[in-house]
Amino acid sequence: KENLVKLANLWDSLNVTYGGAYYTYKLAEIEQNEIPKFYSKKAILGFSIFFSSIFGGILLMQNLKEIGMEKEAKTVLKTSTILTLLPFLLAWFMEKEVSTYTFLANIIGGLLLSEFYFGLYIPKEQIFEIKKIWKPLLISLLITIPLIASVIYCA
Repeated sequence: KENLVKLANLWDSLNVTYGGAYYTYKLAEIEQNEIPKFYSKKAILGFSIFFSSIFGGILLMQNLKEIGMEKEAKTVLKTSTILTLLPFLLAWFMEKEVSTYTFLANIIGGLLLSEFYFGLYIPKEQIFEIKKIWKPLLISLLITIPLIASVIYCA
């Protein structure tokens, strides 16, 4: 048990050391007078819960691309896609209603994106301007409303 604790502590110290150096490098690339614009944690959580995890994932992906973290942005997009598809797969295997799992998956996905991935890739010390959500909100509504209407109409 003590060896596991030592291993976990070593992993944490390596992660902090590597992560800190990587963030310092990436943030040094941004000019001092240029403050990046990000979607906030609340926006990512809200879009994930009310639309789906993929909508929140796209917002976080845009944040990461803003500071040149392309590889991490792809990881976030893949994760949010899996979290969006997961309730449908569960419902199909368990022969239950999709809505039972969708809302729970959206909450879990939103928390994972806004708390874990946001905190993992964007340091707390990062200063940023908050992007307005009107454009993504309009796009999300233009995608979601026809889908909901077609489900209601076809049901």
